[in-house]
Amino acid sequence: MANLGMIELSFVLLGVMILLLGSGVWIAVSLGLVGFVAMALTTSLPLGAVLATTTWSASSSWTLAALPLFIWMGEILFRTKLSEEMFRGLSPWVQWLPGRLTHVNVIGCGIFAAVSGSSAATCATIGKIALPELDKRGYDKNLSLGSLAGAGTLGLLIPPSIPMVVYAVTANVSVLQVFLGGFLPGVLVMVLYSGYIIIWSLLNPKKVPPRDPPMPFRQKLQESAKLAPCLLLILAVFLSLVLGFATATECAAWGVTGALLLAWWSGTLTRKNFLESIMSATRLTCMIMLILAGAAYTTAAMAYTGIPAALATWVQGQQLTPGMLALYLSIMYIILGCLIDGISMIVLTAVIVLPMVKQAGLDLVWFGVYLIIHVEMAQITPPVGFNLFVLQNMSGRDTFTVARAAFPFFVLLLASVFIITEYPQIVMFLPKLAFPD
Repeated sequence: MANLGMIELSFVLLGVMILLLGSGVWIAVSLGLVGFVAMALTTSLPLGAVLATTTWSASSSWTLAALPLFIWMGEILFRTKLSEEMFRGLSPWVQWLPGRLTHVNVIGCGIFAAVSGSSAATCATIGKIALPELDKRGYDKNLSLGSLAGAGTLGLLIPPSIPMVVYAVTANVSVLQVFLGGFLPGVLVMVLYSGYIIIWSLLNPKKVPPRDPPMPFRQKLQESAKLAPCLLLILAVFLSLVLGFATATECAAWGVTGALLLAWWSGTLTRKNFLESIMSATRLTCMIMLILAGAAYTTAAMAYTGIPAALATWVQGQQLTPGMLALYLSIMYIILGCLIDGISMIVLTAVIVLPMVKQAGLDLVWFGVYLIIHVEMAQITPPVGFNLFVLQNMSGRDTFTVARAAFPFFVLLLASVFIITEYPQIVMFLPKLAFPD
């Protein structure tokens, strides 16, 4: 079997992967087994030695130290009163906008995303207060659910972001640059979401409740005062990243410290919450690290097969423009998003896609943000979109109803992909500002 041609070998490995994933084998284990098969068919090198070397290299990266810290920060804040304070603090300022309090979903998720790294945590944290409040005041249920499902995905795009750390390690690029690249696209997505809510509300004025009684400016400030520590934490992390005062890992450490202080200040830092946050962060970190180890071994095995290099050469021969390659990859990632979770999308495709992206002349930092937006789409795409499950449990609606409500926001994410493809400087402005050539 060592004489298999490149095409035959590709189909064998693809078949093994589909069989393993279809059998319910863990993704990390599936990746490792595919790597074993690839190595066994193409080289006589000792499989165990390659496994040990690649696994150690993948897991000993200093950049990865930021991963458990960012996860823990999100877990701590998930257990605070931050969602309640955000709703009270933001609602007086958005009453004048068409759509009124629905904008709290977008802005609140954007703020929480900047101190968390999880889409599901962002969606659940804001949703647990916003959904009952919007329901009680008579806001359109579909718009409330859809805007929350879409805005919840901002937890992946606005740094700190767990998938961004995974991508940066996988693609061997600066996690700091990928973080900086996500800020302006995150603002772009928020503007698109709020713009849609405004247009929908102007077209359906009877479905929007009347505004609350006017509130004096001083009272507005008092309502928003409890958000100040959270906003200061966001500002400190952002400035540290942009000005180069701290690495991403150091920012993660300071972020955890700030999150613990916020939890203590809000009175929610109990022994129970503290231990629960540690255990939850540990479980998620172990899962991601295991996937990264399996992906690293598969990447090394694929290098021996020559398949990635052959694909890169094929792309060069097709003379695809960067825009056409981005279009084809978008179709692939949208389909994958219906089948597997976001982190698996990144590590499963990196070994094949990254050489093609490099060959096409696309910047890997830009491509990281492009990929994360597709991971956002996967969060609101049935049947495995995790935000849909979160909102299904919170609202009592079925998954299909929630998915239908989220569809306009899926389209807006697709529009944001088109915009950053046409205007890549939106992504690259801050990375180039912080790291001039």
